[in-house]
Amino acid sequence: MIRVVKAEFVKSSPSMDEAVSEGTSEVLFLGRSNVGKSSLINALCSKKQLAKSSSTPGKTQLINFFHIVYEDEEKRRFNVLFVDLPGFGYAKVSKEVKKKWEESLNTFIKKRMSARLFVHLIDARHPNLEIDKNVDEYINSFLKADQKVLNIYTKSDKLTQQESAALGKNNLLVSVLKKRGINEANEAIFNILFGKTE
Repeated sequence: MIRVVKAEFVKSSPSMDEAVSEGTSEVLFLGRSNVGKSSLINALCSKKQLAKSSSTPGKTQLINFFHIVYEDEEKRRFNVLFVDLPGFGYAKVSKEVKKKWEESLNTFIKKRMSARLFVHLIDARHPNLEIDKNVDEYINSFLKADQKVLNIYTKSDKLTQQESAALGKNNLLVSVLKKRGINEANEAIFNILFGKTE
């Protein structure tokens, strides 16, 4: 089984200019505010306070970097950077401030050469929101040949068994609360970045 053996916070950056130097394969986590990005990152790394979640949706305005070390079944280790991007949707800020955030984030997402995987988190209770469709279209509009997108549906414990079965046919469902789907999510991320290990 693939597992995270090391996870540590590196730095927070307000823009591309102050970001961590490129070189290590990066996994960018994005989704609307309150979808559970920080909680999922903590669950993937088995470290409760690694990524700080805010009780105020849209409050996280910085790009947060975490150094992660995966270990495969043969005890080989692989370095990765998890990048927690600001949530979109709810932020109660002026239009001018919001525009600056969006421009800065847009530059980072499109020009970050080390980005290998975009993990788009979607609330399992609301799988067809316009805002999420727009995000998928946005990412796919500039996706490079060496980049992939992985949709992960969060808060799956809130679904009925029937809803869960219907949504889970072709999708990856996770529940941080019930600790469901976390290993599968780590496997999916690892396999996309490094290929399946025998």
